[in-house]
This record gives sequence, C-alpha cells and structure tokens, in this order.
Amino acid sequence: MPATPSSNLPWPDARPLPDRFFDRDAQLLARELLGKVIRHRVAGLWLSARIIETEAYYLVDKGSHASLGYTDKRKALFADGGHIYMYYARGGDSLNFSAQGPGNAVLIKSAHPWLDAISGADALAAMQRNNPGSQSQPRTPERLCAGQTLLCKALGLKVPDWDARRFDLQRLFVEDVGERPHSIIQCARLGIPKGRDEDLPYRFVDARYARHCTRNPLRRGQVEGHDYQLHTLEPARP
Repeated sequence: MPATPSSNLPWPDARPLPDRFFDRDAQLLARELLGKVIRHRVAGLWLSARIIETEAYYLVDKGSHASLGYTDKRKALFADGGHIYMYYARGGDSLNFSAQGPGNAVLIKSAHPWLDAISGADALAAMQRNNPGSQSQPRTPERLCAGQTLLCKALGLKVPDWDARRFDLQRLFVEDVGERPHSIIQCARLGIPKGRDEDLPYRFVDARYARHCTRNPLRRGQVEGHDYQLHTLEPARP
C-alpha cells in the first residue's frame, strides 16, 4: 500500500514502503528489508539498489550508537520508525533506518544494483561514476555496493543531505518490487569491537547474494550451526 495518496507517487505503479513498515522490531525489520529496493533520484536519474545485507541494533546493545546516549546527532535513532540516520564510517557515509522503540535501528550493510524500467543502464553508469574502482576503472555491478560506504557512494547518499530526515517520494524512498529472499543467513555483525556484544547474531544476508555482500558468511571454514544459521522462507502467498 502506498505511503501517501497515489497523486504523490513518483510514477503511477510505484510501491514505496509506508512509514508503518519500519515500526517493527529491529531484527524483523532487518530481515524484511532484504529484497527491497532503495531509490535515490540524482540529476534526473533514479539510482537503485536491492538490499542484500542488513544489521539490527538495539538501544541496549553495547555496539550500538544509541547506547552512548541521546544527542542531537543521534536524534533520528530515538524517533519513531522510518527516520533516516546517517553517519560517517571508515571515511564514508552509512545509511540506517530507525525501527520500533527508541534507540533501535537497522544498518543497510550492502546491496546490489537494481535495473528495471525506472532505473536502466544510464542509472547504473551513473552509480559506477559515483563509485569508481582502482585507477578510476568502473567497478563491476557485484562490487559496486558491497559495503555500507560503497553503497552510499554509489547511490550518492550523503550525511548532510539525509541524516534525521524522513523519506521523500520524489527523491529517496525504499520500494517493494516484489522480490523476496528464498533463504536468509543469520550471523554475528561485522566490525563490532571485543566486549561490545560482538557475538550477537543480528546480521542478516540474502543467501543468494552471499558472495556479493560485505563479507561472505558462507566462505570456506564457516560452519552452519556454529558460525551462522540458514533460514529457508516459505513461498510468498499469491
């Protein structure tokens, strides 16, 4: 169901996620965002990427920004579901969405370029220009958004533009395009310092895209039931 009346949609059959979609437990939101498509309009083009990896964070987690307390910079984390929280990490921008409950959120860890009638080859080329590889060579689509800062760079998402904002159907939103993972990998989050709840299994990966996320959870040496859990989803009802 559209978030606003159809007259406000960027195109007639767009399916933006309503604000209430984000008003749910952070882990559930992290799972449900897999397969959804981020749309960002830049210079007349809709740059788009399918979400393939997420991480859930709670106020009580020692590894979460919210655990450090409320500040004006972190106010989006304490707002209701569907607020955008962006911050700088490793020299780049990172994208998060607030979830149900103060201080709870989901980090969009990586994605895969999405091409359709709205976002075509010209949009992909623009994303490759935004995020070139070594020696300014175009990155392959598989590596273009394979990390939280690479994703934001490819989509042209920047902290000053979007932190603490709501979605704007003419500029930035998340769309349900009917894609859904067949199975989801659940494992520990990445980059959490020791002693800050680094073992919590709040990372979720679309198994089909495991090789294209930040770090492949199915890489050699990883053992199901020890290093990760694999959840097979029931087919969506017609």
